Amino acid sequence: MLMLDPFRHLDRLAEQVLGTVAHPAAMPMDAWREGDDYVIALDLPGMDSDAIDLGVEKNVLTVRAERKAPYGEDTELAAAERPRGVFSRQIILGDAMEADKVKASYDAGVLTLRIPVAAQAAPRKIEIETKGGQQQISAA
Repeated sequence: MLMLDPFRHLDRLAEQVLGTVAHPAAMPMDAWREGDDYVIALDLPGMDSDAIDLGVEKNVLTVRAERKAPYGEDTELAAAERPRGVFSRQIILGDAMEADKVKASYDAGVLTLRIPVAAQAAPRKIEIETKGGQQQISAA
């Protein structure tokens, strides 16, 4: 199971109620389970793969990325609305996930992470012996 920052949800609620933006979502993500993997897709448009750094310490996965300005210091800007700078996001991985086997790919501005579910966390069948034979019951 993935654990996300609960305060991020409070910011979103405040944005909806007050009609304001607490902070722009510089690294929006989707996460889902696909077979024996958790998949996380993070939007990082306009960033080179060299500017993305991934790390895992204990059960915390950190994604860090930097978007640099595409212009020089002597440039006069007419508009500057795109977020720039260093962005980071931390995702707490549950004990049932194999943090040391994370795989990452980057394509079309989307960083995709695949995290395997630990074998001991996978559902398994437990056999129950009865006098008349054996019966299988699924353990959750």
